[in-house]
This record gives sequence, structure tokens and C-alpha cells, in this order.
Amino acid sequence: MSTIRTPEESEIAALAQLWYSGWQDGHAAVLPAKLSRLRTRESFAERLPAMLAQTRVVGDLGAPLGFCTIKHDELDQLFVAAEGRGKGIAAALVADAERRLAAHGVKTAWLACAIGNDRAARFYEKCGWVLAGTVVNRLETDEGPFDLAVWRYEKQLAPAA
Repeated sequence: MSTIRTPEESEIAALAQLWYSGWQDGHAAVLPAKLSRLRTRESFAERLPAMLAQTRVVGDLGAPLGFCTIKHDELDQLFVAAEGRGKGIAAALVADAERRLAAHGVKTAWLACAIGNDRAARFYEKCGWVLAGTVVNRLETDEGPFDLAVWRYEKQLAPAA
């Protein structure tokens, strides 16, 4: 596995493609069709610049195999390309995110998992995350806010050393 690194601005198109493909794979079949129509490759590319500082990637420059973003006390985004799955990339990115969250003083981290994305739910549980319940997450879209019920997972983090 490659090292975990900060992405470069020049990688936005490649990250947007990875995110779009991963989102379609994990979410399109279990989320409302309207949201699927709004989650275009361009919509992901538009959101990425503001996220880069809190994002880490695995993979060669310009060819990311996975990425993870944190936001406040949340593991906000985690996507691994199909060709990167089963290689420990997701687990490494989650562990890195947990360390970064703990370094920011977060004691209880959380993440939203699409209801019905059982593969992701099993993975998070394997990483020690616990299903805390179902909540409504307000997503930003080009057409305004979109309220979506999601599974909320939480994990107690050890204080940063």
C-alpha cells in the first residue's frame, strides 16, 4: 500500500472521478433517485477544493486509490476505488482520520452511512464504530438542501499522545 498523503490541487479531477464512481457504486441503488441525479461528477469536483486541507489520499500523484476527509468531529467522506479494495487502504485511511480527529481533541467521532449500504456498515463495525441510530443529515446540493435519513455511527477516540 502507498503512503497516506495530502492531495494536491492538481488531483481534483482524479479525486472527483474516484468519488463519483465510489458514490455510484455504494449509494446510487440505496438512495433516492433525485439525489443520484444531483450527485454528478461535476458536483463532486466543485466540492473538493474546500475539502483538500482536511483530506488524505493513498495512491500515486494523480492516480489516487482512496481518500478520506474529516470535518469538525466527523469522518466526512471515505471512498476507495474498486481496484484498491481489499488491500487495507480503507482501514489505513480510517485509522489516519481517527488519529487526526483525536489530535483535534475529538472524543466521540461520528460518521453518516447510507441506509442500505451494508458493505460500508460491516466495514465500519469491523473498525470499531458503533451504530448509534438513524438521523437526518442535511446535504447541500446544487438545488439547495436535501434531507436524508442515514445511519449514524460513532466511535470513542483515545486522546492523542
